Amino acid sequence: MPSVARAWPRQLSTKFVLIGLALLLLALLSIGLTMWVTRQIEGGAAAVNEAGRLRMQAWRLASAWQGGRDPAQVPLLVAEVDRTLALLDRGDPQRPLAVPWSEASRGHFADIQGRWEAMRPLWMTPGDAGREAAALTARIDGLVERIDALVRAMESTMARYTAVLNLFQFVMMAMAVAAAVVSLYVGQLFVIHPLKRLRAGLRQIEAGDFTARVEVESHQEFAELAAGFNHMAQTLQGLYHGLERQVQAKTRDLEAKRARLAALYEVSSLIVNARTLDELARGFARKLRAVSGADAVAIRWSDEGSRRYFMLASDCLPQQLVEDERCLEAGECACGQPAATARTRVIPIATAADRRLGGCAQEGYVCLIGVPIRHQEYLLGEVNLFYRHEALLGEDDRGLYDALAGHLANAAENLRVQALLRESAVSEERGLLARELHDSIAQALSFLKIQVALLKAAVQRGDAAAVPAIIEEIEAGVRESTNDVRELLVHFRTRTPDGDIEDALRTTLRKFELQSGLNARLDLQGHGVALPPDTQLQVLHVVQEALSNVRKHAGASEVSVGVQRGPRWRFTVRDNGQGFATDGARDADTHVGLHIMRERAQRIGARVEVQSRPGSGTEVSLDVPAPAADLPATP
Repeated sequence: MPSVARAWPRQLSTKFVLIGLALLLLALLSIGLTMWVTRQIEGGAAAVNEAGRLRMQAWRLASAWQGGRDPAQVPLLVAEVDRTLALLDRGDPQRPLAVPWSEASRGHFADIQGRWEAMRPLWMTPGDAGREAAALTARIDGLVERIDALVRAMESTMARYTAVLNLFQFVMMAMAVAAAVVSLYVGQLFVIHPLKRLRAGLRQIEAGDFTARVEVESHQEFAELAAGFNHMAQTLQGLYHGLERQVQAKTRDLEAKRARLAALYEVSSLIVNARTLDELARGFARKLRAVSGADAVAIRWSDEGSRRYFMLASDCLPQQLVEDERCLEAGECACGQPAATARTRVIPIATAADRRLGGCAQEGYVCLIGVPIRHQEYLLGEVNLFYRHEALLGEDDRGLYDALAGHLANAAENLRVQALLRESAVSEERGLLARELHDSIAQALSFLKIQVALLKAAVQRGDAAAVPAIIEEIEAGVRESTNDVRELLVHFRTRTPDGDIEDALRTTLRKFELQSGLNARLDLQGHGVALPPDTQLQVLHVVQEALSNVRKHAGASEVSVGVQRGPRWRFTVRDNGQGFATDGARDADTHVGLHIMRERAQRIGARVEVQSRPGSGTEVSLDVPAPAADLPATP
């Protein structure tokens, strides 16, 4: 049985081909046998007809002889009998005609041929005395009886053929039914059932169950198909789980990036709102501890050369540790790193016996992370993250800590620069105030001091005539000092204009008219982009200084301020006063405010020019360059 099973082909296509060939051969065999039996029956039927014709021919021959017909017709009838016997003997495939020979039919046919051969000479010999009616009739009857016996023998043989044909047709019908049943069974077993399993597996795959598998059977084609389906399901399962893991990993990565971005945003917001370095450091320590998950955070600032590290701020760090490490020498503790080798690193705390980490170990910290604070190539300090458990430092964490430390360094440097700018601005304003006081009030006080000395001397001399004149000079000096103080207050209370400089100029001219009693006119021409606020402030100071010089020295009755707007602005202050000579020595001695105007103009890149002649008035012009963003490109 095993050898038979191995001999039976495994491929389903080969099985169906073999079954089809067997059914085809059986069909061809059945058709051939059916045709052969049918031909035999048709040939036997034709032979029966010829045997009947032979019997009729024998009776015609006897009738022709007894009826006295023309003797010439008898040989023709004899020839017909001869042809009929010869046809029955050899048959005729074209008709078809074939005697269904059997032992009985051959005996009868041989007897018929013998009797005919014995009777034939009688018919061919005319007037023969032996041809008497009674004897001839007896011979004809014997011949006909033999012919009838031959016909019965042929009919018996044909009946057997017919029975065989009917039996074969029944068998063929039974085989056709059996073949249909076998085909349905084979199709159900080898095709429909495996397809149903594949279909069920596909439905499981469609439902998202990638663990679906199809049982592999011995049929080669469906075995390959089932193996391919199982491989596809396994691949899909791997891809699905791999994709799910990738999505989870990407989600975690995005969440970590979102957290880092949120931390950077919070630190940026803190940097924007912080006003002092102490406030910035404390807020940064709190934010960094929340982001890093550290148990405590310390921010240490280094001095020039990174020789000492000072505790700038901390969060959740024990107070004792803060006091002990308020100032550390470089190298005394593992927290401070040399500037050349400073990097973000993890520092394990092995034991409290370690001199450099003993305080951290006593407080229960297991490790710490040191992050240097750099601004460009300078080391400003270090951030220390303290952990009571093992801490890992990944590349993402390293990048985040370095970025946050960089933000802290930039913010600290910005605060330092802003403090320097404020200090410089205060220093400049103090210098300007000192110059203003020196050039106005100080000189007036010196003049008043001289007048008081003259008054004292006149009183001592008893020169009553000189006292009224001296007192008048003192009153004039006091009034001048009062005006100077008021003008200084106006200068230093001037605020940066929020919009167009036109409103600020109009306000300045109204105040000048109230102080001096002179007519002042504003002439605006052209169109241009508004000046920056700081530039407008300096322009106002220059215009105010020019108006102050007009009030003090010009002796004018009318003043005009012209403004030419455009890419380059030009401001002009004209008066119809007494004028002066513009040589260098006189300019330096007489017009002390011109130096102040030129200093203010230099701050904004502008240029001040003075044109004046004695008796022809004075013109002070200020040329302001266009902002850098508005300058045309150089060809």
